[in-house]
Amino acid sequence: MGSPLQLLLLACSFALAGYAGVRLLADDWFQVALWFVGTAVVHDLVLLPLYVMLDRAAVRASGAVGHRERAVYVRVPAALSGLLLLVWFPLISGRGADHYESATGLSADGFLTRWLLITALLFGVSALLLVLRQRRAAKDRPPAVH
Repeated sequence: MGSPLQLLLLACSFALAGYAGVRLLADDWFQVALWFVGTAVVHDLVLLPLYVMLDRAAVRASGAVGHRERAVYVRVPAALSGLLLLVWFPLISGRGADHYESATGLSADGFLTRWLLITALLFGVSALLLVLRQRRAAKDRPPAVH
């Protein structure tokens, strides 16, 4: 059982989620429910098999079949970049620019450029971490005896 503070925070988060749900469903509950069901179906029947196939192809192409731990250096930045694309797709694609500008008063220019830069940074940091890990492993490895 959690501490009283944890239980209080959990209750507050459920209350906030419930409030957000009531507000979200107040306008057009059918479209929202359809969207939730549609995203679950699309994710489970289309995207998940696609993720698995892409992951297996990336592992085979990288030659990391014997070194599966190296695949994480591609998986993590790809997953984070994909999540950012999923969340910000309307602005990255430019389709939601008018609505964004009218709602916020800010320009929607630059979302594609920023997403590409963040993606490049994620993959660059991941590659740097892999190189550092391999160097550390090479230093820790005892020299070969002939």
